[in-house]
Amino acid sequence: QVQLAESGGGSVQAGGSLTLSCAASSSDYSCMGWLRQGLGNQREGIASMCRDGRFYYTDSLRGRFTISRNNANNTVYLKMSSLKPEDAAIYYCAARRMNNPTLAAALYDYWGQGTQVTVSS
Repeated sequence: QVQLAESGGGSVQAGGSLTLSCAASSSDYSCMGWLRQGLGNQREGIASMCRDGRFYYTDSLRGRFTISRNNANNTVYLKMSSLKPEDAAIYYCAARRMNNPTLAAALYDYWGQGTQVTVSS
């Protein structure tokens, strides 16, 4: 069982930036991803990156959001720039054993508790 702990959420003004971190309790995973769920919305995949460096982004957020990893620390990051009020959501980190990046929530094996991001206009 891999435990995930997100950090870095908070409140920011529109146009600002935040970087989220997700630390895994072990290296027993192949890929990690970031997903978010806004109020009244379904969980949405943002980006995914595997330990071998392969990655995948949702087209709508590519360019504003950047995923990166540190395999030595079993950590994945999400740098979010030019934030908009509609980016406000709970952001979740997830990990999967299969070695393919994915944005599909149903394909992840482990989940963090989520971290709240609020963007004020």
